[in-house]
Amino acid sequence: AGDGGAGGGISLTGTWWDKKALAIAKEVTLSFDGELQIYAFRTLVNCTIQVRIENLSKKSGSPSMEDIEAFSTTYRAKLDEAEIAKVVPDNICLEVSSPGVERIVRIPDDLDRFKDRPMYVKYAINDDQNNPAAEGDGVFKLESFDMETKCCTWGLADVKVNRQKAGKGRPLNKKQSEWRLSTPFDSLRFVRLHSDI
Repeated sequence: AGDGGAGGGISLTGTWWDKKALAIAKEVTLSFDGELQIYAFRTLVNCTIQVRIENLSKKSGSPSMEDIEAFSTTYRAKLDEAEIAKVVPDNICLEVSSPGVERIVRIPDDLDRFKDRPMYVKYAINDDQNNPAAEGDGVFKLESFDMETKCCTWGLADVKVNRQKAGKGRPLNKKQSEWRLSTPFDSLRFVRLHSDI
């Protein structure tokens, strides 16, 4: 997470121009009235900028092809101006895309937004031996979360991978349907949306 790619966040390589490129990208989002935002931003030493955008007016956050094209066109025009002003190098390569179907879920920011979607969750298990390496994972649905206690309660998601454990062609059994897991936010190692394909 926070790798500037599918994990979201910002990753700058430390070039002389990358902070300016990021500032221009943030300026471009303002022209879309807060609807299009940067999910991930990364600069590469070969003068490439990779931006993943999300559409905050949609619950899924997925931008349309028109959104991607509009952002690309506006950002490219601003980069061309910056190239002429010599504040970024000439011939910057720009790649704009969506966060993807199995995007990373930011905790706790995205919990409310994606609470109805199945999520793959990797979490630390706090056992009696205080074994920091103990981890569990699974495909869960978010039952609830509490911002004060900073805890989530998960149930098994009704997805193929979980139904297969009940037996081929069977729905979740009673034990699976009633199973719950409580995790503090800080025990969540990795959470992403799950695509049941």
